[in-house]
Amino acid sequence: MQAQAQPAPTRVARRHAGRVRRRQPRRAGAGRLDAAPGPDGAGRGVNRRAWLLAAAWALASPWARAQTAEQRWKPELDAFAAADRKKPPAPGGVLFVGSSSIRLWTGLETAFPEQPVVIRRGFGGSRLSDSADLVYRLVLPYQPRLVVLYAGENDLAEGASPQDLLGHFVRFVQQVQTALPATRIAYLSIKPSPSRLAHMAAMREANLLIQTFVLADDRLDYIDVHAAMLDNDGRPRPELYVRDQLHLSAEGYGLWRQVVSAHLRP
Repeated sequence: MQAQAQPAPTRVARRHAGRVRRRQPRRAGAGRLDAAPGPDGAGRGVNRRAWLLAAAWALASPWARAQTAEQRWKPELDAFAAADRKKPPAPGGVLFVGSSSIRLWTGLETAFPEQPVVIRRGFGGSRLSDSADLVYRLVLPYQPRLVVLYAGENDLAEGASPQDLLGHFVRFVQQVQTALPATRIAYLSIKPSPSRLAHMAAMREANLLIQTFVLADDRLDYIDVHAAMLDNDGRPRPELYVRDQLHLSAEGYGLWRQVVSAHLRP
């Protein structure tokens, strides 16, 4: 017996089937390369490539971060190495590291005559994150008895949070204390630059976070230059800065020398 042919679907049946297919829900983000889940798991249309790059940077190893920082600051690091070859500093000295406030401190090596060895290794425009990434180049070769660190102001200007600065400082401290457990570390507070008054609240918060961390460890010290650079009304003293209202004048460095000297004693 021949099988009876099935009747062709009617126009109404075809419309109904189409509606059923259209009603099937689509999974959030399905088939979209640019969709990444939000906090509640729903697709937020976040660019997937940017999200993955941010995650990769957050999980980057210390070695990878150090390599990136070393490439960025290669000319400055090469200059430090050349100076060390020409006149190797004796171990056990006082090492100043950080950003342009250290780099521009001319005469620093002789500013504290009671200290037999003072080393200046500042590189302008650098951040606290750079100092933390480059401990093995900036600190460990010198085997200092004391490291004086000034950095963090540029981080805030570039959008870092006070909590970010604390994290970078903790990384710096952990690396130094692991390799050189007898070395002390002093943090110079972030100065109140008139050209960066918009970041004043963040400066104060970062200083407080780092100061609180320092107080819990006898091997750490906090040098408060911030308060000394304000007038009676709480405003930055203009005579302490050069025309750009960012870098220190001779009077500004004179004040720093006075404040810092009491913290350099063994």
